[in-house]
Amino acid sequence: MTMEEDKQTIMYSDPASGRKIVAMDSAYDVDARNTGADVCVNASYCGVLPARFIADNAPKAAIGMDCGIGPEGSAIAGLWFLEALDIPAAVADVMSAHLGNGVHLYEHGIISFSNQLAKDCGIEEGMTVKEASLLLLTKESKSSSPSETTNRTIMQTSPDGRHVIATDSIAFGTDEDSTRNVLVTAGHTGRSAVPYLLRCNPWGFICSDGGRGMDDSGIAGLTIVESSGLAGATVDAKLARMGSGLSHYQDGIISAVNSHAQERGVRIGMTAEKAASLLLKK
Repeated sequence: MTMEEDKQTIMYSDPASGRKIVAMDSAYDVDARNTGADVCVNASYCGVLPARFIADNAPKAAIGMDCGIGPEGSAIAGLWFLEALDIPAAVADVMSAHLGNGVHLYEHGIISFSNQLAKDCGIEEGMTVKEASLLLLTKESKSSSPSETTNRTIMQTSPDGRHVIATDSIAFGTDEDSTRNVLVTAGHTGRSAVPYLLRCNPWGFICSDGGRGMDDSGIAGLTIVESSGLAGATVDAKLARMGSGLSHYQDGIISAVNSHAQERGVRIGMTAEKAASLLLKK
């Protein structure tokens, strides 16, 4: 391949590893030179189709553009396609750089979304593409199984040392939560959630209503666990991202409560943050 034909522009080369940050105008320009080594900054949208072309040559990481997100998140759905294939990926705000110009994206782009593997490397919303590219080049994402990626984050602490903990699934509740902590988790509250709720026996819990479902099956667990004394509520699945405990805490609005949560002052329409604070009290 001659230099005139080469569609990749090397923006940075790491002297220690030989890995490179490479800018290109399209996801279709990722090739075998990049496999397992390079961060490919490509000025394409990051839907599933371009992600498939990126995945064919499995670079170390990739950065594309969000192209306005689109219906059903179609313009960034490739982030999670790549995550499933162990490839850290992020996208830049389409208003921050020129579509179809990889060098301009590298020089001017601002990160808007990333997958969990990229977050593990330190990628954050608002970061420049240049900074994000270097992190993706030099940092290794966690090689964890799904069951190990619990993302437990302490959001509040009571005067007696108990916590409100945001985590991505009620399955990640532990013995330390039993009759002690309030869990804000990101799965539905149907009957299949009940064994996990009873097993960890939290002082209180907030989960998703899962869109409620037929016959309110998405919140059935609220009533089922009442006989065991658990105080619980759900948030509206249209407002908080299922699978993200942090989103449930930060974005959640209470959509249903059981009698024990009502006794502690939790009400429909309340923010999840306020509800969690009420549930934490003794």
